[in-house]
Amino acid sequence: MTGVFVLDKPAGFTSFDAVAVLRGLLGERKIGHTGTLDPMATGVLPLLLGKATRALPFLEERRKSYEAEFALGRATDTLDSTGQTLKTDETPVSREMLEGALPRFRGAIEQVPPMFSALRQDGVRLYDLARQGKTVARAPRPVTIFALTLLDYNEAQRTGRLAVTCSGGTYIRTLIDDLGRAVGSHGVMTALRRTAASGFTLADAVTMDEARRMQRAELSARVLPVETLFADLPAVAVSAAQARRFLNGGALDLQRLSARPAGLCRVHAPGGGFLGLGAPDAAGESLRVQRLFGDETVK
Repeated sequence: MTGVFVLDKPAGFTSFDAVAVLRGLLGERKIGHTGTLDPMATGVLPLLLGKATRALPFLEERRKSYEAEFALGRATDTLDSTGQTLKTDETPVSREMLEGALPRFRGAIEQVPPMFSALRQDGVRLYDLARQGKTVARAPRPVTIFALTLLDYNEAQRTGRLAVTCSGGTYIRTLIDDLGRAVGSHGVMTALRRTAASGFTLADAVTMDEARRMQRAELSARVLPVETLFADLPAVAVSAAQARRFLNGGALDLQRLSARPAGLCRVHAPGGGFLGLGAPDAAGESLRVQRLFGDETVK
């Protein structure tokens, strides 16, 4: 089975837990996910089945959207409400102060990854070091915040909710911690829901409870074609001979194509079947294979 199953991940599950459950429900051993969600987080988790796992390198930097709840006046070791409290404060923070701090976090910024994260340092997961009580230096990483909006805020309780659209690799926990510091306080994330990822939204997603109630045929019907991952890319139609060459890893002469893409594109067989991804070479003379997904039986 090849395609994409969009899960609305429940709280309390790691992304790997979710993969394990769907592996059993769908009867497909080869399943990968497109971006880790913390156990406390819920929402859109696209799962790649079969050959669709080949798409993963092209999805890691795709933008994602979240709604995140936060509380000011507290700092924890995990940067969220599940961690051990390190500091507290009673600093009053108005909505105007928060709104005034948001612009500095929009656009291209740098984040220091949290210790409780799955990143590796010298081959060891940071969260494994953190659980041993160790803290190591982490280099800041560039990320992009495309949109950041304060949806709700209760000044008396110093709690609120943010809407964030960001690049892959962004830590919303870190964003809230940094925002808390920016207004002279501390901040922790208290809930997180991913509302969009890899071009899919909650409207495309199946909850875990729904998935468990479905028969395998019903679940299989919810598996989307792998091409839906790249619906935003331009498409190029090729001839049968060109399709066979492409599937064998051969480059195609751009002058002989129906269109000349400027960057990454979808390549279609004469019947419309999705073969894979291509991109022009540096000289702009040929279209080279970036990844194949198609059935190697083009006639």
